[in-house]
Amino acid sequence: MAKQRLDKLLANQGFGSRTEVGKLIRSGTVQVEGKTVRCPSFACDPEKDNITIAGETLLYRPFIYLMMNKPAGVLSASRDHRAKTVVDLVPEHLRRKDLFPAGRLDKDTTGLLILTDDGQMAHRMLSPKKGIEKVYHVRVEGEVGKEQQDRFAKGIILADGTACLPARLDVLEEGHTPLLRVVIMEGKYHQIKRMLGVIGRPVLSLQRVSIGGLKLDETLCQGECRELTAEEIEEIWKRCPYPIERN
Repeated sequence: MAKQRLDKLLANQGFGSRTEVGKLIRSGTVQVEGKTVRCPSFACDPEKDNITIAGETLLYRPFIYLMMNKPAGVLSASRDHRAKTVVDLVPEHLRRKDLFPAGRLDKDTTGLLILTDDGQMAHRMLSPKKGIEKVYHVRVEGEVGKEQQDRFAKGIILADGTACLPARLDVLEEGHTPLLRVVIMEGKYHQIKRMLGVIGRPVLSLQRVSIGGLKLDETLCQGECRELTAEEIEEIWKRCPYPIERN
């Protein structure tokens, strides 16, 4: 691996801004291969060199992957001058310079959101060609039956003429405001709301509960996040428990 500036490396690993990291290095608390380094521009290889900060060894991670239980009222964006974003909710020790939400949820939508600084992974997860299924629980107005389920299975045409891929629609709770499970493989703008709008079923609440085989950690309170384990990252690439039927 190519060597990196020490201050850039530590900033990317969540130790603060470049300015803050520079002060940390100049204070004499950072060592590389057992030698104190006070120069922020010092070049090192994080995969080969032993780096310690205040006596603790740096566990280098080229990328970070977080699971968040997104609350309503927060934007799925990296930054916004007018409103709070999901990145604003990430604890300081988990933040990275290029952290972003991999796939957006509407401002009033809750549930599973993955944040990362790995652009290639995010593209692979979001591309409809990869067939990664996303599962949502949706509360709507109006009863839902076989007619509506069949329309989803054939692929909904939105009001503006946009064609959606075939999707799965299950009824979890019946009634005048039923709870539905919707499975899709893409993420068009306001897609689920617009699909249900086409069949005359306005959305009352919307929550994403899984991506591929990865399910939302129910112990996470809304607004909380944590790192994904290597095993959980692998679950993303598996089929969800309620796959869309392929003809």
